[in-house]
Amino acid sequence: MGLLDNKSGIVTGSGQGIGRAIALSYAREGAQVVVSDINDETGNETARMITEAGGTAVFIHVDVGNEDSVKSMVDFALMTYGRLDIACNSAALSRGSGPIHKYERSVFDQTLDLCLTSTWLCMKHEITAMLKHGGAIVNISSNAALRGQAYNTAYAAAKAGVNLLTKSSAAEYGTQGIRINAVSPGVIRTPGLEQYFKEQPDKAEGLKKSAVMNRLGEPEEIADAVSFLSSKHASFITGQILSVDGGGAVR
Repeated sequence: MGLLDNKSGIVTGSGQGIGRAIALSYAREGAQVVVSDINDETGNETARMITEAGGTAVFIHVDVGNEDSVKSMVDFALMTYGRLDIACNSAALSRGSGPIHKYERSVFDQTLDLCLTSTWLCMKHEITAMLKHGGAIVNISSNAALRGQAYNTAYAAAKAGVNLLTKSSAAEYGTQGIRINAVSPGVIRTPGLEQYFKEQPDKAEGLKKSAVMNRLGEPEEIADAVSFLSSKHASFITGQILSVDGGGAVR
């Protein structure tokens, strides 16, 4: 028996990295999964990995910054599986870094759109689909939102917005059977991080030691937390920000 047997779910940004690990975990725990990503090649690969392992998954191309695209994603999940029980909003992208006084307005706005507004759009339509029978939503935040992050202020501010969006929405829908939580990853070994290490090798060792456990986190460790929060084992947990960071937030 899996944590998510007989559940139907969506994972946005599941073409690679943390999102892919979450989609694989949902499927491994028994859920039927809609794999959602803007990259058709990697998204289809994730769905293929799930089906080849004996799970159930379909892929849909989605731009989470476009409300029509987001609504089509939820409609597709309902058409394919009949209902939507769980969802993880993982898709996000930072458009720039540097001193805040040098940010272009367009870069700041794009980061808010791609990290915060997109999460709200997904929640808006996921919640609509869950109102009749309840469900669970997990948003992916970041430890940058908990303690700030120099030279990455737009991303940190957007993810802080995700935290308050999570808490406020949980307060709105708790009596309607919809639980809403967030997972806040620390430094996780993703393709993007590996590329950053190649470009900035002098930063690698410091990041690896940012956690009190003195190692990087793995995408699967974030995915396990998401699957738990999506399951009945977290039935009395809502409005929480779970930091999965090897103790980085307390250092």
